[in-house]
Amino acid sequence: MLKKLDIYIIKKFLGTYFYAIALIIGIVIVFDISEKIDDFIEKDAPVKLIIFNYYMNFVPYFANLFTALFTFIAVIYFTSKLANDSEIIAMLSNGISFMRLLVPYFISAAIIAVFSLILILFVIPPANRVRLEFENTYLRREFRNRDRNIHMQVKPGVFVYMESYNNRYDIGQKFSMEEFENGKLKSKLFANYIKWDTTINKWKINKYYIRNFEGIHESLIKGNSLDTTLNIYPSDFSRRLSIVETMNYFQLNEFIKKEKMRGADNIETYLIEKYRRFSFPFATFILTLIGVSLASRKVRGGIGLHIGLGILIAFTYVMFMQVSTVFATNGSMSPLLAVWVPNIIFSGVALLLYKYAPK
Repeated sequence: MLKKLDIYIIKKFLGTYFYAIALIIGIVIVFDISEKIDDFIEKDAPVKLIIFNYYMNFVPYFANLFTALFTFIAVIYFTSKLANDSEIIAMLSNGISFMRLLVPYFISAAIIAVFSLILILFVIPPANRVRLEFENTYLRREFRNRDRNIHMQVKPGVFVYMESYNNRYDIGQKFSMEEFENGKLKSKLFANYIKWDTTINKWKINKYYIRNFEGIHESLIKGNSLDTTLNIYPSDFSRRLSIVETMNYFQLNEFIKKEKMRGADNIETYLIEKYRRFSFPFATFILTLIGVSLASRKVRGGIGLHIGLGILIAFTYVMFMQVSTVFATNGSMSPLLAVWVPNIIFSGVALLLYKYAPK
């Protein structure tokens, strides 16, 4: 059962954590407004949309993005204050082991991790959808698809190719489609271009001819216009990478599966987003252990020295995360390994610091 001391530490931990989040988010919003005020005025963004569509959905995204950092700073700050006031020494002198002292810290870390997981799985994706729609309307330039020589598999055995795609007019130039059966080419369609017809929600193929193959026999069909249903849509060519931030875990899995079938180039980026949703909450426990082990010793320099060391370690963790992500995106490192490498390394650091923490 929880003792008064446990409740005291939990209150201190969570109180400092939420206070730090509120303070930092308030500062960030002030700077963000000063940076974007010209864009808001230029695009005539309604005040209601700025407040409720942008900033109200900006807060959970930003809070979760730096949850591990806020947790670390909170632990460093209030634990260092306890140590500086000799409260840690008093606890240990009364027979409380250092491991037992960690119990309320890990209970608090579990509460924050669950809070972060709920945010990232259920709250942030729909909030990001509204926020990104606002950004695309009032803050960003119109998206232009600049991909060339687009290849994709629209369903098993069916491959399409476009030389380029104009997402403003929903036109794909120099279109071709190949259909294979048992590894053999069954038919091939060539067309000058395809265009999305909004009245019937289908693709219209213009100036086409189709070559059908049956053994050694070949037939040719020509035409000026043909309506067809393909497993691709104009939205597939107007996506930004941030679209994955609007998907919950199950939608993201389906999206990755679909993109793999199509042979998309950015699979690693999507996988990193998937694995990161669980690695960040887990980092809360690691950084909590590092923070307690580091700040529980009373040292000359007090809170300032502890906070300085804490910030250095926190930004080292962020740097490791960015470097490993780059290796996964542009190199041969597994996305799963890239996301968890910082946690693995800092788990070793946490255990080392715990070993030499005051007992």
